[in-house]
Formats: sequence, C-alpha cells, structure tokens
Amino acid sequence: MEFVSIRLITTDVERLAAFWEQVTGLTAARPAPVFAELRTPAGTIAIGAPATVAVLGDAAPAPGQNHSAIIELRVDDVDAHRERIAALAVEIVLEPTDMPWGNRSMILRDPDGGLVNLFTPVTPEAKAKHGL
Repeated sequence: MEFVSIRLITTDVERLAAFWEQVTGLTAARPAPVFAELRTPAGTIAIGAPATVAVLGDAAPAPGQNHSAIIELRVDDVDAHRERIAALAVEIVLEPTDMPWGNRSMILRDPDGGLVNLFTPVTPEAKAKHGL
C-alpha cells in the first residue's frame, strides 16, 4: 500500500488552492472548477468541492469541519518559512517551537480552519527518522 493523497473538501476551491500555493510555493493544477491539486514529492494535496464527494450522500465529509487532523509538511528551515509567511495573510497558531520529539514546528490555520504544521527535524534522532 502506498499513501497517494489527502483531499480537503471546501466550499471555495479557489480560495483554498490559493492558500496552499502560497504556503508550499507550488502551482495547483485545476482540471475542473470543482477540483484542484498540488503534487509534492511525497503525495498530493487535493482540494475538492462538495460535488466531488456527493456520491457518498450522508457519509460525505462536510466542508470546513476538520477538527481532528493536522496536515504536516517537512521543510528545510521552518524559521525561514516563518519569515516568508509573515508577509502572507495567514493565521499562525503556533510560532516556531522546538517539540520534545525533535522537530521545530510552526502551525498555521488554513482558510477553512484546518491546521497545517510546517516542521524541520532538528535533533539527530529526528533527522535520522526522516533520512536526513
């Protein structure tokens, strides 16, 4: 089994895609007005309108209702990203902080309220865990 993507359901695909473009520096492909995706080396961040999951009926995820997941992206230097993100209209929930498990993390909130962790492994153990 291989992890391929995570899909975020939103009522405003363009707004959420623009957020992810700003944070990652990647350009989102937009094959349809109801869908966008950003491909990273490790997997894809997909963004879909409710229409993309309508087939699920009552079991479909509700847009803007993520209260249990944090999307995490490893970056080379979280403090450098903090300086870049300072110029964006992005809510910073946690300033760069050293975590007990060896990462330096900064947590952002996306426009739909979801959390995004940008982190850099800083201890030898954390670096080894990530093959660095």
